[in-house]
Amino acid sequence: MSALTTKHVDRRQGSARQSQLVLALACLGSFSVIIDATIVSITLPDLRADLGFTPATLPWAVNAYMLAFAGGLLFGGRCADVFGRRRILLVGLGIFTVARVAVGFADSPVFLLIARAVQGLGGALLMPVTLSMLTAAFVEPAARARALAIWSAVGAAGAAAGPVLGGVLTQVAGWRWVFFVIAPLGVIGMIGAMVVLPPRDTAVVRPRLDVLGAVLVTAGITGVVLAIMRSAAAGFGDPTVYVAMLAGVALIAMFAVHQAFWSAEPLVPLSIFRLRSVTSANVVIFLLGVGFLGSPVLLSLYMQDVYGYSPLLAGVGYLPSGVAMICGSRSAGWLTVRLGPRRAAALCCAIGGTGFACTAVGIALNAPYFWSVLVAGMIFGFGTAAAFTPLTVAATDGVPPERNGLAAGVLNTVRQTSGAVGLAALSAVALNAGYATAFAVCAACLVAAGVVARILMPH
Repeated sequence: MSALTTKHVDRRQGSARQSQLVLALACLGSFSVIIDATIVSITLPDLRADLGFTPATLPWAVNAYMLAFAGGLLFGGRCADVFGRRRILLVGLGIFTVARVAVGFADSPVFLLIARAVQGLGGALLMPVTLSMLTAAFVEPAARARALAIWSAVGAAGAAAGPVLGGVLTQVAGWRWVFFVIAPLGVIGMIGAMVVLPPRDTAVVRPRLDVLGAVLVTAGITGVVLAIMRSAAAGFGDPTVYVAMLAGVALIAMFAVHQAFWSAEPLVPLSIFRLRSVTSANVVIFLLGVGFLGSPVLLSLYMQDVYGYSPLLAGVGYLPSGVAMICGSRSAGWLTVRLGPRRAAALCCAIGGTGFACTAVGIALNAPYFWSVLVAGMIFGFGTAAAFTPLTVAATDGVPPERNGLAAGVLNTVRQTSGAVGLAALSAVALNAGYATAFAVCAACLVAAGVVARILMPH
């Protein structure tokens, strides 16, 4: 073998090794954010007893994090493009980790809620940059699909592990250790970022940050998500709900006008939505998120309300669905390469819709856990988790390198907002019409997502 060939092989091996390290780092960041969104729900009774939360303020231990997270995702995604992935990953991990430890030391509801909101802001910086890192490191379509499948599988593992790990830690060591035990992941991630990522991204013309646009869109999304969260408890007739909704919509409209006519370097160049793959995939992700992302909460409540399970047992009861989600995410890369993003997304949505329909029928017939939750949950867990990979591939396809972070921020914003909409809407349906009807709505959303994917997404 010639010296030139040897150097070429060494360069390819080094590039592949570097890409795998980037994948591991992205998965670590994603896992940290997602497990924190699910692990806290199990601690709520202990938080109420220890810190003196009222029934009205207790949900905000979750909502404060989710609100800041959803509101800041577009801003976080654009920061990765403007300031560089390495810098934003380090800042996001630093804020997230410090705030997580602060939550563990909280001695009052106010302190805890402020720390949770700061943690959400750290997550909003962190989550888009993990996806941006992957789209930059894996350019070849098949390799990108496989990498995104692993990234999604790790996220699914975080979502599944959260309730179980939270229940064990809360029961054995107390709720504070839920936050302390996970904190070292942030330190490991920061060390990994300094070792793996170059100080500067490859030569890309960096735009300036549109500060006014960032303020308008962050405030607007926060207002809309706040209204949706409040509506679950207070109803849409409550003044705080419709005032927050109107204000949020008005700010988002001002943001769109600012991007189209006033901003020299828009935070979200509207030309990105001319890419058919980006627009159609985000529409499908919204429908998928409405139907799926609120379902774990509903299923946990159903097991506790109807079967009389404890919170820990309900977390364990959801575990088979979580395992199916991991399997679906791992299979999604192969399906995406074999079928293409459009057909893979449509097929996976159909599988998820079938699972939700089985859950709805099982609940209506008072079927036991094995049929209503375990079997049906494994079907919808596999299908819905698998659907996110081809949709992520499509939502980032054809996007220029300098807008990778933006595309990731848009996707995560749509996904997060759809989850808030779904949880509020499905909770209202479950309260007024029962759990069976709520899961029938989930099935309808997944069917609609599959139809839209088949019709609108490019090949």
